[in-house]
Amino acid sequence: MVWTLAGLFAISAILLIISILKNSRVAKEEHNQIDLIHISTMKEINALQESIRNIELDMEVVMKEAGISLSAEEKLLKREVLDLFRRNYSVASIAELKQVPENEIELIIAPYQQVNDEGRAAANEN
Repeated sequence: MVWTLAGLFAISAILLIISILKNSRVAKEEHNQIDLIHISTMKEINALQESIRNIELDMEVVMKEAGISLSAEEKLLKREVLDLFRRNYSVASIAELKQVPENEIELIIAPYQQVNDEGRAAANEN
């Protein structure tokens, strides 16, 4: 009986050691996969940041070449107004949200409105 218990104890100890070794291998593989995903994500983030930096520099160059000088507040106002306009807010609601007169909002969005002259062109073709 003692030998049987000792044998079972030895077998359970061996199985425990094998289980621990297998779990450590699996954990190392998972850790390596997580590291690879982290590295690829960081590369993508760096590429996006570089693209944003390039776009900002391009925008600054274009503004300098065009002779446009806007303060940070003016840029922010124009960006927010244009965003609201493209999300189909009315001029009155944009003016109310930004607490700016409607005519100023219309001046800001005027260059970005598309003129729909296609109907006239099609009628004049015949």
